[in-house]
Amino acid sequence: MLSAVSPWTYHPHPEVWLILGAAIGGWWYLITRVGPREVAPGEKVVTAKQVRIFIAAVLLLWLFADWPIHDLAERRLYFVHMAQHLVFSLVVPPLLIVATPQWLQRWLFRPKAIDYSIKRICRPVPAAVLFNCVVAIGHAPFWVNYTLEHDPVHFFAHLLLFVASLIMWFPVLNRMPEYPSLGQPAAMVYLFIQSIIPNVPVAFLAFADGVVYKFYATVPRTWGLSAVEDQQIAAAVMKVGGTLIIWSVIFVQFIHWYEREHGDAFAKRRLPPPLPEDLTWDDVETELSRTKPSPH
Repeated sequence: MLSAVSPWTYHPHPEVWLILGAAIGGWWYLITRVGPREVAPGEKVVTAKQVRIFIAAVLLLWLFADWPIHDLAERRLYFVHMAQHLVFSLVVPPLLIVATPQWLQRWLFRPKAIDYSIKRICRPVPAAVLFNCVVAIGHAPFWVNYTLEHDPVHFFAHLLLFVASLIMWFPVLNRMPEYPSLGQPAAMVYLFIQSIIPNVPVAFLAFADGVVYKFYATVPRTWGLSAVEDQQIAAAVMKVGGTLIIWSVIFVQFIHWYEREHGDAFAKRRLPPPLPEDLTWDDVETELSRTKPSPH
């Protein structure tokens, strides 16, 4: 039985290397071969910041999809599985969207079927409904037990969660006017809703009297944690981790909105009045007369 094999014994996962290798190779080809034909002369195909963000996203995806997290999540500990899902849904997808130049997004969306789908599915309401339905089904006991017992289905479940997460994040991070996007105040409300709905499976896991997912009751225990303790920690990971990630993005959105709406006026209130071009002694005397003496 696979679950009886120690997760600390190295197990290669060539399917992970193949997927990540294809993603890196495809991105490099598009940037170096397609990009120069798509951007206007003199414009950058990709910025250094976008390259760094893409590398960070790929490294996180590799770290949480390969050994040992892969083995711990699927064969031993549900709370590790939950951390894996947070990275696949709330960390890597927004990083990849930010790392993708607009010309590349438009190139990918050029086929009429994809363009039509993006303009309808990625609107805020359909995107939120789709994402939360996938999250809800993804925590149903029948689905979790079945996917853990069938590796191809488990891969499909992760792929479905990843795609649904890309769709959920798209209206928040998109800056192309022809596709659905949210202003920063609306994006803050939208993300706030995303942080509330997952509380249902959190409560379901945290307050259950017995083991919710029978699969984890049959695997060898790790670090002395019982199956019930494991699922309670998983609830805490989902609640605390998910809330921190989403609320961090809300905070960044708020800062950007405030700077755009009030930044100029705020800066003007703090800046001293400009000095005259030709400073004279009369100007100095005038300023000194306005200055109150310091208290003794």
